[in-house]
Amino acid sequence: MRCWLAIGLAGAMLLTGCDLGPSKPHRNYAPGTVDFYRQDVEPILRSNCYRCHGGMNRKGDFSMRTRETILHGGKHGPAIFPTDPAESLLVRLIRHEGPKDNPMPMPDKRKKLSDADIAIVERWIQAGAVMP
Repeated sequence: MRCWLAIGLAGAMLLTGCDLGPSKPHRNYAPGTVDFYRQDVEPILRSNCYRCHGGMNRKGDFSMRTRETILHGGKHGPAIFPTDPAESLLVRLIRHEGPKDNPMPMPDKRKKLSDADIAIVERWIQAGAVMP
């Protein structure tokens, strides 16, 4: 009986967002490091971009799987200019400030990344877009 109560309590805590105890500490890595990319940037790209631009999926002939493919870009040219987020097509698209006709706002017309996620991507590009 106690075991089921503990499992039920733990499940309720998870569903309500309660902390179950210590977890892996979140480190603040410098934007010009591979660790910053892995911890902060890659999760954003994986959850918002890789479905269409990762692995075998390359909409617009654009893949985000390596630094080389991001720098090369797709049919609309380079996606980023390291150290210059303002000139990077990727930033304009995730801000939904790109050309109205083509290419489309990313990840799509209805969904925009949060300002915090956009700022992370901009900091990553500003620091040179370091990737493993």
